[in-house]
Amino acid sequence: MNYFLRTIICSIFALNCATSSADYSKHPDAEKFVDTMVKQHQFERQQMLDWLASAKHQKSIVAAMSRPAEKSKAWYEYRNIFVTDTRTSRGQKFWLENIETLERAEKEFGVDPAIIVSIIGVETNYGRNVGSYNVVDALSTLAFDYYTQIEKRESRRKFFTTQLEHLFLLAREQGKDPLTLKGSYAGAMGWGQFMPNSYRNYAVDYDGDQFADIWTNPTDAIGSVANYFTKHGWKEGQPVATKAHIEDGRVVDATELNKMKRPTKTIATLVAQGYIPVDAFPTDLAAFPIRLEAKYGEEYWLGLHNFYVIGRYNPRTKYAMAVFQLSQNIRSNLCRADNIC
Repeated sequence: MNYFLRTIICSIFALNCATSSADYSKHPDAEKFVDTMVKQHQFERQQMLDWLASAKHQKSIVAAMSRPAEKSKAWYEYRNIFVTDTRTSRGQKFWLENIETLERAEKEFGVDPAIIVSIIGVETNYGRNVGSYNVVDALSTLAFDYYTQIEKRESRRKFFTTQLEHLFLLAREQGKDPLTLKGSYAGAMGWGQFMPNSYRNYAVDYDGDQFADIWTNPTDAIGSVANYFTKHGWKEGQPVATKAHIEDGRVVDATELNKMKRPTKTIATLVAQGYIPVDAFPTDLAAFPIRLEAKYGEEYWLGLHNFYVIGRYNPRTKYAMAVFQLSQNIRSNLCRADNIC
């Protein structure tokens, strides 16, 4: 059967294809990929072909990519997944257990420890859910199937092909069998859920054992998340977001809402457009307007530069807001119960 026809059938129909060997070594794009790994990175050709042949097409990955929570759920539903009492109390416990590391990371990287803890909480529930997919399966499914046949987006195909390339490089650098590495359905790994290129570029050895391990080591995970934020422009001591109201009688420009891009308008400009911020931040700070679907009606926010930086982790407004609000809850609990404010 034609490779693509078989893949599409396995993706659409449950013909015992939930996990099926696609033999990606025979994929039409495999030759070019293997050539790159051999010529640019000096991998053995047969070894690459064997690894690709072992990768499995995962129907569940196709389903998950087709309905990400950030798109399929309203804000109030999405918030209820991540901003919970349980995740808050676990974040408080994680902070206290790693307080010296978090204080060091704040001093060295300038990143708010509440944001570091919240990222790890949202991403993996503090290491409880680091992903159960074979990463080579996830990235092969996405690079060779999903973005070539199901949702044809060349930029995403290239992105996941690059991630697959970095996965093999990471495995070689860390002395691991790439077929054993576990992660999310999108190929993210470890406590901080780094994609392979982010792992190679931003993961740090933060406990001095000569190995950057965010798979099992919370100390390295804390340092790595802090390093990621610093490298993406986190501004020490700057606010993240403020709730806002709309001036009576004003109609805001819907085309400007929820644009997860580096903010360029000042708060003063947004006030002139009808936004009334709840917090009294300096009006020369840059921000962008956000509208979220609450259970009863809508709520408005102004996201500042550091909100945008949170979005470099996941460029979805709901995601960044969940991280921010969970961080606030964790800090509030610590301030009230442990006098860490």
